[in-house]
Amino acid sequence: MASAKADATSARKRAAKDGAARDAKQPATGRAGLSAEERAAARERARELKSETGEKELLAKIAQMPAPERAIAQRLHEIIRNTAPDLSPRTWYGMPAYANEQGKVVCFFRNAAKFKERYSTLGFNDSANLDEGAMWPVAYALTDLGAAEEDQIRALLRRAVGPAA
Repeated sequence: MASAKADATSARKRAAKDGAARDAKQPATGRAGLSAEERAAARERARELKSETGEKELLAKIAQMPAPERAIAQRLHEIIRNTAPDLSPRTWYGMPAYANEQGKVVCFFRNAAKFKERYSTLGFNDSANLDEGAMWPVAYALTDLGAAEEDQIRALLRRAVGPAA
């Protein structure tokens, strides 16, 4: 009996030690290594999957952005709607995004303030037909949106939604 009790105590000590070692390996950013901003984005994504509000929610997210980023996001929305009208506006992880007929996000806009980054980003997912050789860009930093950038974005969108190469 004493031996069984000692074995149980020893097993509890080993489990506590293993748990402490596992906890020590976790980053200080929080549960499962995600930052507070990343956890918030994951919660937004779960809510989005339950919602079908599309463009209305996208425009609401844009309206919440700081002024310089809001202006870029609004202009980007106009460019995407005019250049790729078959893409459906929606939100994706709380960001403005545009999905193809299969519901897969082709491109998205991540404003700098959302994740406390230095610049906003126009990104493309693997459903975009941008493949070129063995390596190609899928994200573009945006600090301003002038005529040259608008032309480049239109060209990228035409490629992204065009037939796969």
